[in-house]
Amino acid sequence: MTLEEGPDSDQTTYHHQHHHLLDWLEDSISFIPSFLDDPYSNTESIAGYEWWTQDQDQANLLQTAPSTTPIAVPPATTTTTITQSLPQPEFSKKRKLPTSPITPNKVAAHGNQRRTGPDASNEGNGKFEEDGDIPQKPASGRKGQGKGNGGNSGSGNKEVRWAEHLLNPCATAIEAANPSRVQHLLYVLDELASPSGDANHRLAAYGLRTLTHHLSSTRIAAAVNVPTRGGGLADDSPCFVSTEPKLFRSALIKFHDVSPWFALPNSLANASILQALTLDSNQRPRPLHLHVVDIGVSHGVQWPTLLEALTRRQGGAPALVRLTVAGAAAPPGPFSAAPPGYDFSSHLLRYAKSIDLNLRIDQADSLAPRSLSLASGEILVVCAQFRMGHGGPDDRMAFLQSVRELNPDLVVLSEVDGGRAGDGDGSFPAEFGRRAELLWRFLDSTSAAFKGRDCAERRVVEGEAARVLEGRGVAEGRERWRERMVGLGFWDEGFGEEAVEAARALLRKYDGNWEMRPAEAAVGLWWKGQPVSFCSLWKPHTGRQ
Repeated sequence: MTLEEGPDSDQTTYHHQHHHLLDWLEDSISFIPSFLDDPYSNTESIAGYEWWTQDQDQANLLQTAPSTTPIAVPPATTTTTITQSLPQPEFSKKRKLPTSPITPNKVAAHGNQRRTGPDASNEGNGKFEEDGDIPQKPASGRKGQGKGNGGNSGSGNKEVRWAEHLLNPCATAIEAANPSRVQHLLYVLDELASPSGDANHRLAAYGLRTLTHHLSSTRIAAAVNVPTRGGGLADDSPCFVSTEPKLFRSALIKFHDVSPWFALPNSLANASILQALTLDSNQRPRPLHLHVVDIGVSHGVQWPTLLEALTRRQGGAPALVRLTVAGAAAPPGPFSAAPPGYDFSSHLLRYAKSIDLNLRIDQADSLAPRSLSLASGEILVVCAQFRMGHGGPDDRMAFLQSVRELNPDLVVLSEVDGGRAGDGDGSFPAEFGRRAELLWRFLDSTSAAFKGRDCAERRVVEGEAARVLEGRGVAEGRERWRERMVGLGFWDEGFGEEAVEAARALLRKYDGNWEMRPAEAAVGLWWKGQPVSFCSLWKPHTGRQ
């Protein structure tokens, strides 16, 4: 399918205004920064731009009515075990779980003592305390517990991560076919899991759903009674595919507004495309075509900024800008799918026409040259963001090989940084633990981004992110991706200084726990001292002619 619009000869010269993206979003939301008058050097204006304009209804999306539904009390036969082994919440006293997993034997050994975690200033000593507070599941619709840390428990720079201390032992117990321990941990998780609590409660809810699904396919399934009190999530909990298109678009834009998870890699990618165009203009004063192959998760949100910048670059915009959306060529994964009926092409084409830019949008189901309709003389950029990390190692190599056969002028590769992931034994507990750790960073950062408040947009993006728990692939470190790219005949290209400084300025508008760490020819995004993702640039040893 091909959609094409050319410049209107009767249209007057477009003037930059604060509301210039309202047309693209059908007079609903604006998210293009006004710093594009000087897009990569005016760092002060980048830090303060507004991504969208909220009307009264949109502002109300962040407000939810508190629930009056009482919290169910567990059956008498399990009350003693659960209340004695539950981790302490942040609601009254700031306490933490001991670092060792909780077991029924430990609970019995301590009699009527209730387990309380170490104080935030003395993490790890795992004390017991008389008359401790009984943990409670937050009521539905409960708002976050404070703003400084996005509603998470703990104090100072230390954080409570009790959900993983329950989920990971449960995964291990399932693998070891230990039904009594699985039964106990499932009841504990069900007591605490909530899709509207803090990051721990939400992780417990998503993890509980994944573990019960996995349990159903094991030989001990019949020996375990899966709790049905409602702590977990229903199979139809919000995700991208099941979301109404209007809410889906609002969630995309709102998430870019409050979190740099995708916004920062998008900024670096756009700046790098402009950089490649500028370098090429030394040989061709005004290239005929710029062709960007989009294999990403932005669903159109990334591109208005680039289109606007192209019209303002010295030397003018290319005579034709082609955008080929080839998401179907990569394995599916979190954030890759859109709901039925969502199509950003018409909005983007109308916006391009309003700024007098000749834009053509195509769809491709593979990376075959014929499917992409490659043309000689065009600058070919493959923008692959957060799509190649799904599937197994063979799938990743096959995809990268297809990219290499295109012999592009530039490849933008952004992926989740799994650090040391890949060194495990490949067992279910090991892979589940790594996925749960990644999801924790996402949920913890979104809790801070939304100030601990619950809203429809937050539930949609978190529900989609939770699909990582069910995936086949495991996030790998940047070095492993570098080995693949070098082995296929690519060499890494450094980011321009202006692109890095603009990204730093953009990051200042987000929570202070985010940081950007340039490393060799890549830029890493980190949350609370832990890697989240990286963005890198690559060129083939022999460029396209």
